[in-house]
Amino acid sequence: MALNFTKWQGCGNDFVLVDARKTSLPDDVSELSKRVCDRHYGVGADGLIFVLPSDKADFCMRIFNTDGSEAEMCGNGIRCFARLVYEEKMTDKDCFTVETGAGVLTPRIVKDGDTIVGIEVDMGEPVLEAERIPVKGFGEKRVVAEKIDVLGKRYNATCVSMGNPHCVVFVGDIGDVAMEQVGPAFERHAWFPRRTNTEFVVVRDRTHLRMRVWERGAAVTLACGTGACASLVAAVLNGRAERKAEVELDGGRLMIEWADDNHIYMTGPAEKVFSGVYEEGERC
Repeated sequence: MALNFTKWQGCGNDFVLVDARKTSLPDDVSELSKRVCDRHYGVGADGLIFVLPSDKADFCMRIFNTDGSEAEMCGNGIRCFARLVYEEKMTDKDCFTVETGAGVLTPRIVKDGDTIVGIEVDMGEPVLEAERIPVKGFGEKRVVAEKIDVLGKRYNATCVSMGNPHCVVFVGDIGDVAMEQVGPAFERHAWFPRRTNTEFVVVRDRTHLRMRVWERGAAVTLACGTGACASLVAAVLNGRAERKAEVELDGGRLMIEWADDNHIYMTGPAEKVFSGVYEEGERC
């Protein structure tokens, strides 16, 4: 099998993107994602994204994690998706719609003259009711600064869905968080029937947050766009931040705004890394 692809990254969160508008997805797309994303035997990425046709929007985006699971959405991924379809002239519009597992979202190409300087995405409204995130045991209540026990330690958790579930934990020093140990324990905690992404956040001041993330299905990554959005929402709900703030990730910075229309707007970079053809050979 030969797969034409382009690799992109947004704040170090990297993806293999494939134009599949005129072809059928392989039957083993989950296994294919594992192989393509493998950093030793494959191309290497945090996710495999397909550009597909849609009867609801200009395009459809599907994303598969490194473990083969399909994610509803990915904030850094949709920025890369948006720039790819624009750069490859799949659309001539600066603002267009994308069908995702989290609904139809609207990216906009941000320019300074003729130069693309970033991608803004209307990420829609945050979901705060526990049963819709979903989080067990809270009904329709908001989960804000609720006690959660993980690996024998008690944390305060605030939960948000940006089309995918997030658990945000505020900490004094991110360096004290053993991500590889606590991340999987949060992800598969009994509270979260569909597992969860987990963000550990330091509030530097009311307009600057520092965040690290354990991504559901992908482990520690350099950035998470939906996680940055969830972190800003959680910081506002806890009275720790203004409704517009810069979120510093391991791989870069995103500007997040919770606007008066209750929508979250994310603005950040998306950069092409390289293009190629993935052909599978024998493995040891």
